[in-house]
Amino acid sequence: MSGVRIGLTGGIGSGKSTVAAALQDCGAVLVDTDAIAHALTAPGGAALPALAEAFGADIVADDGSMHRQRMRELVFADASAKRRLEAILHPMIGDEATRQAAAAGTLPVVFDVPLLVNSSHWRRRVTRVLVVDCDETTQVQRVVKRSGWSEDQVRKVIAQQSPRAARRAVADAVIHNDGLSLQALRSEVQALWRHWFETLRSRAPGV
Repeated sequence: MSGVRIGLTGGIGSGKSTVAAALQDCGAVLVDTDAIAHALTAPGGAALPALAEAFGADIVADDGSMHRQRMRELVFADASAKRRLEAILHPMIGDEATRQAAAAGTLPVVFDVPLLVNSSHWRRRVTRVLVVDCDETTQVQRVVKRSGWSEDQVRKVIAQQSPRAARRAVADAVIHNDGLSLQALRSEVQALWRHWFETLRSRAPGV
């Protein structure tokens, strides 16, 4: 699948990271925008000076990283804070994602983008959109188990994300990750990869 660009998205707790790893096992290069965002806001991260200027010095934690809990509270309480945060981070994330994709050369690339549905820019960059979906109850159970957050905290995060129906509406394929074992989920990814490979291979070069 030379030159293919796949956009991967899904809500918190959907299993998107597991699907991303399975796509890597199939031969794709992963460009993880969440990981890029974490690097930008880690101690010494390139986004920290602009964040401190926009939100105040107390947005920087004692270890020199962005204070994630404090930022989360700001974003939940004030929609304008979310817009200011995105205005700082999104261009920097986009630049680094472009650099990583270029470094992949002709290998297939998977862009893991939680906000893909909200961005026509990202949808224009990809050949296919893959959505990982599951019931909200499943999302809550998974995130509470792995993170220790309260159910209320998880539901607040879900409410900030794109609705499930909106994600499915832009999808070329949807993996329904409710009740699947890890092996079954990987098998679905592999089957989809083979299907897309055959479809794209039959089309003109460069498509």
